[in-house]
Amino acid sequence: MCIFRPSHTFLSVFFVAGVLQYATSFYLPGLAPVNFCEKDSGKENEVPDCKSTIELFVNRLDSVESVLPYEYTAFDFCSSDKENRPSENLGQVLFGERIEPSPYKFEFKKKEECKHVCTKKYDTGKANDKAIVDFLKKGMLLNYQHHWIVDNMPVTWCYDVEDGQKFCNPGFPIGCYVTESGRPKDACVVNSEFNEKDTFYIFNHVDITIYYHVVENEAAGARLVAAKMEPKSFKHKENLDCTGGPMDLSNKFSGELKIDYTYSVQFLEDQHIRWASRWDYILESMPHTNIQWFSIMNSLVIVLFLSGMVAMIMLRTLHKDIARYNQIDSVEDAQEEFGWKLVHGDVFRPPRKGMLLSVFLGSGTQIFIMTFVTLFFACLGFLSPANRGALMTCAVVLWVLLGTPAGYVAARFYKSFGGEKWKTNVLLTAFLCPGVVFADFFLMNLILWGEGSSAAMPFGTLVAILALWFCISVPLTFIGAYFGFKKSAIEHPVRTNQIPRQIPEQSFYTKPFPGIVMGGILPFGCIFIQLFFILNSIWSHQMYYMFGFLFLVFIILVITCSEATILLCYFHLCAEDYHWQWRSFLTSGFTAIYFLVYAVHYFFSKLQISGLASTILYFGYTMIMALIFFLFTGTIGFFACFWFVTKIYSVVKVD
Repeated sequence: MCIFRPSHTFLSVFFVAGVLQYATSFYLPGLAPVNFCEKDSGKENEVPDCKSTIELFVNRLDSVESVLPYEYTAFDFCSSDKENRPSENLGQVLFGERIEPSPYKFEFKKKEECKHVCTKKYDTGKANDKAIVDFLKKGMLLNYQHHWIVDNMPVTWCYDVEDGQKFCNPGFPIGCYVTESGRPKDACVVNSEFNEKDTFYIFNHVDITIYYHVVENEAAGARLVAAKMEPKSFKHKENLDCTGGPMDLSNKFSGELKIDYTYSVQFLEDQHIRWASRWDYILESMPHTNIQWFSIMNSLVIVLFLSGMVAMIMLRTLHKDIARYNQIDSVEDAQEEFGWKLVHGDVFRPPRKGMLLSVFLGSGTQIFIMTFVTLFFACLGFLSPANRGALMTCAVVLWVLLGTPAGYVAARFYKSFGGEKWKTNVLLTAFLCPGVVFADFFLMNLILWGEGSSAAMPFGTLVAILALWFCISVPLTFIGAYFGFKKSAIEHPVRTNQIPRQIPEQSFYTKPFPGIVMGGILPFGCIFIQLFFILNSIWSHQMYYMFGFLFLVFIILVITCSEATILLCYFHLCAEDYHWQWRSFLTSGFTAIYFLVYAVHYFFSKLQISGLASTILYFGYTMIMALIFFLFTGTIGFFACFWFVTKIYSVVKVD
């Protein structure tokens, strides 16, 4: 008999924890550093890769109070030609990132004071100009934030928070609003001059400090290791001296409004920061490594508890059951037996709705392998924050290429369930779950188009996604299904009786619904803290980089789902209820319902999102995540229970 040894599992888990904690310090292999030299130093010609001009790129603007991001040009800031626009990968397009060149360009080590960028003039008597100013005010009211990039590194706004700690935000606000009661909102607290009631102040000036370190081989120049800024507001005079009071958009004196955009830049040498660790000052100011470790320990306690229960059942109770069953010689003694052996003739009976279950198993297998491989590459540093959009690109490409295992698993189990409609099975595997996700995503995209958001996927990209689905994923699913149907059906260790056995009256705890509800609690308990950080990264625009922790939680989730399902499956079989297939899938899959409930709680308690469109978008995208999570966890539970049932019935003697 196969014996589960929990001690081996925990040694492996702690080993992986150590390796992955080290792996979180990796950065994308192959992301080469750029060397910079002073323009008149002569090193530009000596070193081929040495640059003197530093370009600043701008990304979309987003807000914690709205799900709708907007392109930089939507607010009519100083813009540049788009000839230099960097190419975007699929992940960036799906996330709505729109990186564009800007007119902010610096010469390495050349200090600038109050450098003029552009001037924007608006006549609020004209409808178009008034609409632009009103949109700017709306952006300040909803706390929309700039995201600037220098040398593929975010320009951060660092400020003090409680307990003397410093928080470095990879973005800074458009401006701020002082309410009618005189209370400064959000960013207005940075300047005591922002004190006029019901007034919008725009940040039209930035003080930028760029830190660099000289390469050991000085002939190679220097590398940028940090870029920090401080937003300011000035009502510039004619000579642009950056000494006036704050610039407000109240337009109390005339119909014309003029906004001058300026910047100052300085360069400081810092030999303590290395290029490979230049993101650390941003990531270390983010929350909560200690909380992450608490999450891991909390999850491990749950796994220890479950492993102890499963070990006790498999090593003691189950072992005694098997020994007692195998010692029975007479038919009379066998008839007096009770428990899980009595249902051996029905335990592998095909489930109701076997077609749908097999389709779910195929899609769940596809998602499971995709998640595992994506997190593995993320732990190695290939999908670090420095490589924008790589995480989503990797996930989508893997999902497309994993159509073959999806078709194979669905076909193999459908054939084992006795199904004969193989065409329907393969079509549902290829189109049902992906179709539901795409339909939801398309509806959300229509809302984004209607709102003019930069997150709206261009029509060309939508066609490309459909092409990947229909031209690659679907054929691969058909190939997998062909091999799945070609193989013989899965051989079970016991024969199935022709006449189904009557299931006795069940107690409350062994009825399907209570068991399914209880089964999802422990897996959710393992992930809910990690889930908070993931939701923060998506909806509060915080960087998520602790993939080592996430991979460890992924392993713990797989173990917990498996053990919880096996535990409940044993109790139900002992109660002579042999309908375990759907129950095992739904027991683990119910974790997705708790995920959905938590997402609703998170929306009302943690987020400040307002507006009908943003609310619909939040719950629309949450439904996609819940469906994917349901298929993922349900598949884990089914395969764990399938393995358990096959093992226990293969070691008992059946007449």
